[in-house]
Amino acid sequence: MSRTIANSHQAELQVFERYGTKARYAIGYSDWPEMAAGLDPFIMMNEFEITKPGVTDHPHRGYDHATYMLSGADSNEDSKGYKNRVESGGLQWLTAGKGVVHCEVPGSDDDTKDHGLQLWINLKRADKMVEPAYQELLSKDIPKPSKDGVTVAVLAGESLGEKSQVYTRTPTMFLDFTLEPGAKYTQAVPKGWNGFVYVMSGNVHLGPEDKQTVGKPHDSLIMSDGDGLALENKGPEKVQFVLVAGEPINEPVCRGGPAGHFVMNTEEEVRAALEDWKSGKNGFENAPTWKSSVVAELQK
Repeated sequence: MSRTIANSHQAELQVFERYGTKARYAIGYSDWPEMAAGLDPFIMMNEFEITKPGVTDHPHRGYDHATYMLSGADSNEDSKGYKNRVESGGLQWLTAGKGVVHCEVPGSDDDTKDHGLQLWINLKRADKMVEPAYQELLSKDIPKPSKDGVTVAVLAGESLGEKSQVYTRTPTMFLDFTLEPGAKYTQAVPKGWNGFVYVMSGNVHLGPEDKQTVGKPHDSLIMSDGDGLALENKGPEKVQFVLVAGEPINEPVCRGGPAGHFVMNTEEEVRAALEDWKSGKNGFENAPTWKSSVVAELQK
């Protein structure tokens, strides 16, 4: 059975002057939990542009955090000693697990637009307190199969016969599609998985011919259940969008802490995460004293 579009909304631009960040939330943020309620295991996804100072030192626990750079770069460091730049076309997949304090700031040395997507994927209870880990892919390491006017960057999962090398504790597909005018394709999505499409440019027709929905730039479109989703570009210009889908965890979700960066199962677990972060234990051992190089420079 082909999937259709069950719900949609326009992701409005929001400006966070404190962080030098602009973001459009495909799911999550101010409409949490309404928009994400039917999208287990996903917590949030946004399309962002980041300028100085960036999102300085902040804690994470209990979920995966994937950053995909569309242009420019994103510089990262954390309380475990990790440092990295995610370059244009690259992907960083952070499993926060039991906890890191993380800093992410603009990575370009010039006026290049630091522009990307960030997706948060929930972890099941058994994985929430694993050791933090990073997976990094340069643009050249991401499969980009192309056929009949359809090109897809396979960030996670599989499409057009190519698989990503990213390991997802929560089974996930994260696919960046470009469709030339007249191109069409049906992306297989396992039955029972939840998912959505977020459009970055152009107009894309989604669903079977008799029940198509047109997705326009900055539309977030929630899929019904089925075996796959038909994708078609009926317009004169190229279309770019991401298709995101994942296997539901079916566990309670409680989100709290600074900017909702603790994603646990209960309020008690969120309170425990706050205490661990403040007191420096259970994954946050050096959190009370650690400062990123960015914050240290700002405090000089």
